[in-house]
Amino acid sequence: MSIDQANPAENAALDFCLRLARAHATVIRRLDTVLGGHHGLSFGDFMLLQHLSKAPGGRLRRVDLAERQGLTASGVTRTLLPLEKTGLVARLADERDARVGFAAITPAGHELLDNAMLTARETCAELLRHAPQDGLDALTLVLGNIAGPGA
Repeated sequence: MSIDQANPAENAALDFCLRLARAHATVIRRLDTVLGGHHGLSFGDFMLLQHLSKAPGGRLRRVDLAERQGLTASGVTRTLLPLEKTGLVARLADERDARVGFAAITPAGHELLDNAMLTARETCAELLRHAPQDGLDALTLVLGNIAGPGA
């Protein structure tokens, strides 16, 4: 079946997903550059700190953090190492189960995240400066449906 014979709704869905992938790459590239230049953080580090700051007690099990980041358990461990060395994240053990490890945001991590959050908001506002608010609200719902609750 040629693309001309495909269902118009399927073509629209494919076009949306392809544009979303390109937009995603652009946003990450821009935030990596800006956050790295101003705060020494990658966008992935920023997201990790944000997940921890929103978690109860500022801590998450490493496996839960990996799931939220879309990483493997070993991937999140590799990501956490430099943040632990710089004092932005601390490694905590579960007092009831030694097999469970937590990552917790430190006061220094909170301070850096607060500063980086201002930069990220400004950058995102600039990227979306021409988007009407009702359009952003609709896309936020669509993206929430794709990513699932809590994304």
